[in-house]
Amino acid sequence: MKKIIYALFIITGITLVNSCKKTLDAPSKSSLDESVIFSTPSLAEGSIAGILQSFGETNSYRGRFLVYYGLNNDTEVYNTLKAVDDDKAKLSNYNSNVNNSQMNTTDNAWAKFYEGIERANLAIRGIRTYGNIESNPAMAQILGEILTLRAVIYNDLIKGWGDVPARFEPISTATSYLPRNDRDVIYKQLLADLNEAAGYLPWPGENTTTAKVERVNKAFAKGLRARLALAAGGYAQRLDGTIKLSSDPELSHDKMYAIAKKECLEIIASGKLRLLGFEEVFRKLNEETGTAGLESMWEIPFSDGRGRVIFDLGVKHIKTDQYTGQNKGGTDGPNPIMLYEYENEDVRRDVTVVPYEWDGGDGTKGAAQVPSALGRLYFGKYRYEWMKRRVTSTNDDGLNWMYMRYADVILMAAEAVNDIDGPAAAAPYLKMIRDRAFPTAPAKVTAFMATATASKTAFFDAVVNERALEFTGEMLRKSDLIRWNLLGTKLAEAKTKLQQLENRQGKYAALPAKIYYRTAANGETVEIYGLKFGDTDAQGLALGYTSNKAWTMVTTGETVSYWNALYTKDPNMQQYWPIWQVFLDSSNGMLNNKNLGL
Repeated sequence: MKKIIYALFIITGITLVNSCKKTLDAPSKSSLDESVIFSTPSLAEGSIAGILQSFGETNSYRGRFLVYYGLNNDTEVYNTLKAVDDDKAKLSNYNSNVNNSQMNTTDNAWAKFYEGIERANLAIRGIRTYGNIESNPAMAQILGEILTLRAVIYNDLIKGWGDVPARFEPISTATSYLPRNDRDVIYKQLLADLNEAAGYLPWPGENTTTAKVERVNKAFAKGLRARLALAAGGYAQRLDGTIKLSSDPELSHDKMYAIAKKECLEIIASGKLRLLGFEEVFRKLNEETGTAGLESMWEIPFSDGRGRVIFDLGVKHIKTDQYTGQNKGGTDGPNPIMLYEYENEDVRRDVTVVPYEWDGGDGTKGAAQVPSALGRLYFGKYRYEWMKRRVTSTNDDGLNWMYMRYADVILMAAEAVNDIDGPAAAAPYLKMIRDRAFPTAPAKVTAFMATATASKTAFFDAVVNERALEFTGEMLRKSDLIRWNLLGTKLAEAKTKLQQLENRQGKYAALPAKIYYRTAANGETVEIYGLKFGDTDAQGLALGYTSNKAWTMVTTGETVSYWNALYTKDPNMQQYWPIWQVFLDSSNGMLNNKNLGL
């Protein structure tokens, strides 16, 4: 898939072929019209590459949505957080503007998402008309994959913009301009689509197509259906500007949690996926293994010279070095409080939160070094130094985006089962994740589970916290907080914690005044002491580290504190981006941003 993602989208040739028919001498059936394309699996499959092309365009997922959606929250922040007047920061700090220079272009994510939807709609219509899916399993699988990809795009449109136009048929003269639809209409269609798609798709690894995570499989379709059900049954800022649950009885909380429970438990019972060691999950991602049936369920595929996952979300390399030909990384990073949210024995901390960056030295040999401020932390899940190839492009790294992994299914199961059946029934699923996080401290897992299972409320709170620890850097947190109606609450808590951390107050009062560090014997890695509860300045000095420094979120000359830049307006009134001005202007008056807190 990496090699064909930018192949010519075959459906775009339909019009050209048909327009040339009158001048061609060949029989009409030799022309690639819809009836030929969508009755032939080897041709219809090309439509999948065309849809994914829209994912990888310059200002689509590749260079805009993946880097800017999901910030800021209690786990993830835009690392230039204090530049509050910068248009990039405004995409994150709940102060979005319709003329935002990063987004207000005709080729941006909004346009590319609808381009992908139109391509999917054309293919779905063609396959339903000519594909004979009842007797052609290969064609049915292609339909299932396209239905799922369309659901992915709509999921992200709703996450980014809330209520959006619903297009489930190819554009016609009558539907050239559409208003925003209540998202309930879209949710119901997607839930039905994914249920249908799962019936067509094989489990991971059941055939050659699903042997790799770059192609959709049954487990992912079911997992995405569970994710959408939880969102549909949760809270959101609606068209009238209020935050509430859906009033549609078909999307009631109870019905949606029942769907999530069903889908997640069926995935778990299938035995087709498995948890890996936490670090192993992300090493395999960076090594571009791509094997289905492990933890990764589906990845947005980028070619080697396309995609900006490490470029924007990875550990920063200040200069080019032995691992990368681009001096990038660290546009986004962990909220500094995450450094202290993990218990000392939790193996997820040092994989997820990286308190160092790479200095390229002479440009060919790099080494890790301590950054200048605590406000510069990096997501360790994406690392040039873990790749098996040196990145040679100066503009893209080509690492896939892991859209969903098995741990998400397990924690969704824990949440849904607790809601329906109570904490005792849900406990085994939460414990699966906790056991992996604390492989050397089983007593801590036992104590944690005893507290978590005390009540439904206690278990829900444990799941809310566990999803933060598990998925920091994977851009799931903001949409989770919205559906739980906790966005404003958790941001306010994070602001207080950041203030206390900077001033060494509250639970941070006993932290050392300095950190202590040295370069390891291999000449590449840096050893740091003083970043965990229980560390002391006395011990740091006694251990003989060669360097030490006071580490602060504040740098000289800044006029806005880090915590005050986290959000500038009420997050609950700006849960979504506005539709950009260029699309408002071309909507024939059908689109607007009313009641979005702008």
